[in-house]
Amino acid sequence: MEMFLGYVKAFAVGGLVCMIAQILINKTKMTSARILVMFLLLGVFLELIGVFKYIENFAGAGITIPITGFGSTIVKGAKEGAKIGLFEAVTYGFRNMAGGLTAAIFFGFFFALIFRSHSKKV
Repeated sequence: MEMFLGYVKAFAVGGLVCMIAQILINKTKMTSARILVMFLLLGVFLELIGVFKYIENFAGAGITIPITGFGSTIVKGAKEGAKIGLFEAVTYGFRNMAGGLTAAIFFGFFFALIFRSHSKKV
């Protein structure tokens, strides 16, 4: 039962994040890229003020899988690296995300080979 509740929490929080993004797409003239950057910076901000870990403990993958988790992970690495030195503060954030970045680049390239892109009809 506890595992099922974890899935429900993750789904609810992840769905809320996606719902907010969809509302921003539908009701504003913001581009998808701008909204992604806004959510990434939200993850950075929440991590910096120390709130992200509480949301993560509650929602699990519901908050770490969207782009907010990417921002949080970069900040966690930067904080860890800052204890060592300036160069490490910059590089540790991306070291933490190396697997995710590699997968995004690989699958983006792979799907670009398979599918043909087209412009959005307005």
